[in-house]
Amino acid sequence: MSTAFVLGGGGVLGAVEVGMVQALLEHGVVPDLVLGTSIGAMNGALVAREPELAVVDRLLDLWRSAAASGRDVLGDTALRTVRRAVTSGTHLYSAEPLARRLADELGDVRFEELPVRFQVCAASIERAAEHWFTSGPVVPAVIASAAVPGLLPPAEVDGEHYLDGGIVNSVPLGRAVALGATRVFVLQVGRFDRPLEAPRRPWEVARVAFEIARRHRFVRELAELPDGVACHVLPARGTSGKDDTLRASRDFGSVERRIEQTYQACSAYLDELDGAP
Repeated sequence: MSTAFVLGGGGVLGAVEVGMVQALLEHGVVPDLVLGTSIGAMNGALVAREPELAVVDRLLDLWRSAAASGRDVLGDTALRTVRRAVTSGTHLYSAEPLARRLADELGDVRFEELPVRFQVCAASIERAAEHWFTSGPVVPAVIASAAVPGLLPPAEVDGEHYLDGGIVNSVPLGRAVALGATRVFVLQVGRFDRPLEAPRRPWEVARVAFEIARRHRFVRELAELPDGVACHVLPARGTSGKDDTLRASRDFGSVERRIEQTYQACSAYLDELDGAP
């Protein structure tokens, strides 16, 4: 049996993946393959680097520091984001704080050096294609995967420009199967649980369109799973419709509550799975 962890995108909601990782490792579920998109690439990189319970403390420290900083996920104040939007014309945030924090956690580690096979999805601008980083330095790949359009600038790696991997493959279940996984645990951020409604404001149009695209692909790949592949979509807790608002990317006040609630739900799910005949 080959086990894959598939960590999807979702911004600040990615905190719930920490509770999922904790529950999985406590139940003795260790990955042979880790795939990450956007915030899932960041969480996944730490798991692939240290696939044992100690990584949970590192992930918790990472998310708690963001919650305690009084700033947004990328280390900026509201005034600085407005100024950057005006001067750049394309994005609100600098990628430098994220790059520094990832460098602190991962250093110059390369994909080839990780104890667990790890791959990161990003969207190539020049090729208009899904791109998978599988070799070379990990940090630039994670930054490319997390380059949310309008929030972060396109990331340049080896002369090519990339945007957030969620544009092309937000929850890469099919990739895990194609790479030979026979048991897949999907670490998703909870948006699949909420029904979509027609947008009523201009900024909701893009969000709803994106949700349709990502859900459609995931549901299709889930329906097309071949015989012999078991897929477990882990439950996320502590999310709500409030997470879809413009201010949600700055809401870190509920991070620890979401992690704990998701951990409890996933532990119960895995207990039931262990007891199944």
